[in-house]
Amino acid sequence: MNSMNWLSVYPEILLLVMACLVAMVDLFVTDEQRRPTYWLTQLTLVVVGAMHLSYFNEGRIETGMQGMIVSDPMGHLLGFFACVATFVTLVYARPYAGVRDILKGELFTLSLLSLLGIMIMLQANNFLVIYLGLELMSLSLYALVALRRDHAGSTEAAMKYFVLGALASGFLLYGLSMMYGATGSLSIPRVFEVIATGAPNKSVLVFGVVFVVAGLAFKLGAAPFHMWVPDVYQGAPTPMTLLLGAAPKLASFAITIRLLVEGMLGLAVDWQQMLLVLAVVSLVVGNLAAIAQTNLKRMLAYSTIAQMGFMLLGLASGVVGDSRDLTANAYSSALFYVLTYVLTTLGSFGVILLLSRQGHEAEEIKDLAGLAKRSPWYALVMTIFMLSLAGIPPTAGFYAKLSVLQAMVATNVPFYIGLAVVAVLLSLVGAFYYLRVIKVMFFDEASDTAPIGAPGDVRAVLSLNGLAVLVFGLLPGGLMAWCAQAVVKLLAA
Repeated sequence: MNSMNWLSVYPEILLLVMACLVAMVDLFVTDEQRRPTYWLTQLTLVVVGAMHLSYFNEGRIETGMQGMIVSDPMGHLLGFFACVATFVTLVYARPYAGVRDILKGELFTLSLLSLLGIMIMLQANNFLVIYLGLELMSLSLYALVALRRDHAGSTEAAMKYFVLGALASGFLLYGLSMMYGATGSLSIPRVFEVIATGAPNKSVLVFGVVFVVAGLAFKLGAAPFHMWVPDVYQGAPTPMTLLLGAAPKLASFAITIRLLVEGMLGLAVDWQQMLLVLAVVSLVVGNLAAIAQTNLKRMLAYSTIAQMGFMLLGLASGVVGDSRDLTANAYSSALFYVLTYVLTTLGSFGVILLLSRQGHEAEEIKDLAGLAKRSPWYALVMTIFMLSLAGIPPTAGFYAKLSVLQAMVATNVPFYIGLAVVAVLLSLVGAFYYLRVIKVMFFDEASDTAPIGAPGDVRAVLSLNGLAVLVFGLLPGGLMAWCAQAVVKLLAA
């Protein structure tokens, strides 16, 4: 426990060094397309992602930094997907940023620093480390949202995100301080042990859990803590929307697991009730509000709220009875859900970035009109993403929703089975606005018949993105096995 164990943080050390190196190298780059900076950043992401995948395959669980961080399969699996998400985001973002004068070294440096904050949260084993990673990620994202300084919408979005983000961080920090006051420790395993003994003051602990869950709900974008999501998604430059809508969701999921499952499993009866309320409210607000949206980014923002509600149903189904298998099944389903959601989100915003051009933002649903005639391939790829978000087979989103519903039904508790039925009905409501996008692409007349041009790497990555969503729907077993392996080892530890 007192070992530094530098090996466990090699990916984070490399990421920090490369973020500093990218910042310095960019000072001497004269190329307007920032090719040296871009490729150095992408190489960093490939190497760090490969390190996390290698650590995941080894399957070891060990602590480092004197017990402040934990190196385990769940952290490394999420770390690998966070690198993939950031890599793909930067591929999609470069053409868009290049014609809007935001293709600068800051874009790449802040993206790496944001990813570093995510990595710190993924492996946190201590309340202070969670907060350190959260603030590093959040401050980088605040700056990225405001990167387009001459755009009033971006500046407004950054201000809203900053103010509400600070408020949520305060909620989380206050809750963690109460947990510390009740248990006498900042170490997550130690907090778990103290709660398991039944020694601390239960009322103080539950009060602390309320604030912790509120802070986590904000970071996940769950209703009623969702106020920032639509405005920030719409106002931020589209690449920044993707940077804060993809990989950070993995970090939010990870700290939710670290705090509630690893640290406060003894209070599951209390926090599961809160998660169920958040889940149902998110499904209702997200799906109903999305129907009224004409802005595509805003619609996807409300879609995110609903998707996070569905994921929370999986997390809230873990401790029902004494079956460890049911617990592992529920948490692995939620993990699978968040991974497939991130993959689908990457592609959805990738198409928006693809259709945007100099002087025109493809942010309205009507901007997709006639896409099937202009480019049948891109229309097909976007259709796959919309079907996945709606949970329609044979996409990854269908299997993700099915696995969460199966985990709820497996509890054999009438209340959970009833909630599963409600979730299905609300998903049917949500299918309307996804299918509306497909209808616009295939049956509406195009207002713009100009050919769609895109760099080869964007076309290739977008195609692979769509293929991945389809393959994980048809053959979900491999990824589901990875999720189950990570969760089983987490619970065993």
